[in-house]
Amino acid sequence: MQDNKIDSVSNEFERPLEVVTNKVESWIEVLVDMIPNMLLSVILLILFIVLSRLVRRLFIKVFRKSSDNKALEGLFSTIIYYAMLGIGLFIILDILNLNKAVTSLLAGVGVVGLALGFAFQDIAANFVSGIILAFRKPFMIGDVVVVGDLMGIVDRTNLRVTVIRTYQGQEVYVPNKDVLSNPITNYSVLEQRRIDLAVGVSYGDDLHKVRDLVLNTLQNLDGVIRKEDMIFTYKEFGDSSINFEIKFWIKFPDNPSFLEMRSKAIMAIKDAFDEHDITIPFPIRTLDFGIKGGEKLSEMNIGHKNSLGSK
Repeated sequence: MQDNKIDSVSNEFERPLEVVTNKVESWIEVLVDMIPNMLLSVILLILFIVLSRLVRRLFIKVFRKSSDNKALEGLFSTIIYYAMLGIGLFIILDILNLNKAVTSLLAGVGVVGLALGFAFQDIAANFVSGIILAFRKPFMIGDVVVVGDLMGIVDRTNLRVTVIRTYQGQEVYVPNKDVLSNPITNYSVLEQRRIDLAVGVSYGDDLHKVRDLVLNTLQNLDGVIRKEDMIFTYKEFGDSSINFEIKFWIKFPDNPSFLEMRSKAIMAIKDAFDEHDITIPFPIRTLDFGIKGGEKLSEMNIGHKNSLGSK
């Protein structure tokens, strides 16, 4: 009876031990079977690391021929490097028969990417806009630009903002998506700018003489370029003057500046008009003394008080 109890107890201990032993043996068999695949995976991992570095170097060489944006270069080269490593990792997991791990990893990446896209959509928009600006190159560092209602000099750029230094001496950080969505005027591309001046002369002056005098004055003004492209046009019959516009070109951005050249042109035209007795008339104003129709001002009975208060 006691022997039966001892056999029963020993069987209860032997069964779990047998299960564990069988499990370990199966693991060892699987491990032995996977040794070739593991060796192949290690070789592939080394190859993909080397290949990723080679592809990154090749990309940098090609990228530098089209852009000198260091931030964009570093970003893209890093993305390409880790993308190649990721492809290698998926291939290695497939070789090791870890398909479930591959599926779970892809699903996790998709969920995380979707969540980040919603959470950082403004940052993502600025980031993508920065990439587009880096390739399109609508301006360079130091260019004089107008972005929307903002005018200044491009101080620096990155993948999130464009920094513009205004002529008031302030730094304005403009999000790249706003830069890309607004009209961009770059005065540094052609390095020329037109000045438009509106002037009026009296009705008694010779219009042919005025035109020739203004054109000759500005053509001899230092800083004026494209002298043959000046445009002089009489615009309208004003209340007290005949108005005209003169359009001429200057080197810009350069010295003298736009404001200085406009000032010089105004002074030169005024001096020329004074020298040739051409009048820039004052506005004419009519004063109403309450005169009724047909009544003369001299015939009106206008009362006034003397110093003693009598009329």
